[in-house]
Amino acid sequence: MRAKEKSKLSGYYSEKLSGKRLRQCYEIAPPRILQYLETEANYVLRKIHSGDAVLELGCGYGRILLLLARKAGQVYGVDTSEESLGLAQEMLKGISNCHLYCMNAVKLAFPDHMFDVVVCIQNGISAFHVNQEDLIRETIRVTRPKGTILFSSYSQKIWKDRLEWFELQSGAGLVGKIDLEKTRDRVIVCKDGFAATTVGPEQFLALTSRFNVNAKIVEVDESSLFCEIVSG
Repeated sequence: MRAKEKSKLSGYYSEKLSGKRLRQCYEIAPPRILQYLETEANYVLRKIHSGDAVLELGCGYGRILLLLARKAGQVYGVDTSEESLGLAQEMLKGISNCHLYCMNAVKLAFPDHMFDVVVCIQNGISAFHVNQEDLIRETIRVTRPKGTILFSSYSQKIWKDRLEWFELQSGAGLVGKIDLEKTRDRVIVCKDGFAATTVGPEQFLALTSRFNVNAKIVEVDESSLFCEIVSG
C-alpha cells in the first residue's frame, strides 16, 4: 500500500472512527464478535503479571486499558485520536496507575526497554495503516529484554462474523457502504475508499524474522490470531 493511501486510511480512523463513534462500533457488535472481544482480552490478561509496566498501542476510548489497570503495575495507553483519549480519560478517572498519551505508535516518546509487555490487539497492526516493520521495530525498542509483545489480527474462521459486524457498522453510518464485489480474501472494502485488511500467520512470521526475537502464532477461540513475540 502506498504512503498516500496509508495516510488517507489513517485519517479515516481519526475523523470517522474515533471517540463516541468508535465506542458505538463495539456497542452494536453481535454476540459472536462480543465473544471474540472477550476471549482476546482474556488471552492478553493471562500474559500480564502484578507489577508489570504495560503499554497498549491504539488504546482508543480505554476499553482494554480498564482491564489492564486492574492487573498490571503501571499501564500506558497511546492513541492518535485526542477525541478517543478524552473518552478514555473519563472512563479511567480515579485510576492512578493508568497514563494516557497522544502519540504515533511508530514514533514513541518512551525510552528504550521501558515496558514488560506491549499490546497491540484488535488488528491494530493493520488498522494503524503504518509501516508494519517499523511498528514492530518500535515495539521491540521499548520492550525490556525477555519482555512480551502481543499483536493480534483476525482468524480466517471468523470471516463471516467479522463481515456481519462491518455491515452493522455500515448500516449505522459509522463506515461507508460495503462494496461486496471487492470484499474478499479477508479484506473488507467500503465504497467510500476505506479498506480493512488483516495479517496472516505467514506474514506475521515474515515480519518478525527480520529481528532478533522469538515469535509464535497462537489462534484463540477460532477468532483471534496472535503473534506473541519475546524480545531478545
